[in-house]
Amino acid sequence: MASYATSSAKAEMSELRRLKGLLPPELQSWVTVEGTTEVNPALIRCEEIGKDQVEIQIDLVKWDTLAIDQRNLLFWHDVARVQNDTIPKDGWEMAALAIGLGGAVGELWVQDGLLLILAMALCGVSGWRLYQKNSGEKVARELIEADEKAIALAQRFGYSLPNAYKSLGSALKTLIDSTPGKRQRSKYEARLSALKRSANKVRGNKSSSSKNLDESF
Repeated sequence: MASYATSSAKAEMSELRRLKGLLPPELQSWVTVEGTTEVNPALIRCEEIGKDQVEIQIDLVKWDTLAIDQRNLLFWHDVARVQNDTIPKDGWEMAALAIGLGGAVGELWVQDGLLLILAMALCGVSGWRLYQKNSGEKVARELIEADEKAIALAQRFGYSLPNAYKSLGSALKTLIDSTPGKRQRSKYEARLSALKRSANKVRGNKSSSSKNLDESF
């Protein structure tokens, strides 16, 4: 049992080192890759852990079920999110919303009309900003843009254009099949549909680099 645990730990460390090697050189000094310790975590996600420091966290148990090429493209998707500066951030909006709500409740108690209006205005502004940041359309656009950049990163690391598309498409299909949550599964489906449209567009150019880009995913 101890031998198995040691072997598993070595395999996980080896995979994390391999992924760190897939970071573009310009990111290696401030982006780290670690296994997550959360309960029921996402397969992979990014998090700011300090000023100018980002950590990519991976559920290594789920990760191990994917093929190497699938892992690479999903990893580069999150690397692209870091490059695009679209990872979730803790902004001022949540704090402002909490202050506004607390102020509104307090002013209702003391019945100060002007301060109540100001507190409600603060709630409105911060609430609208949160809606804009987390709107489905904006998030979907950011995910699709990250997939496009992941394809470019794969080519930078030696993938052919057809193989980059096929690997990412295969990874998304696997995630769709293995994801029980409807909301998360719909995000993967939207990304796969966008990837297919992009592949069709590339195929339509009939360039030598895209002639082998078929409908395999």
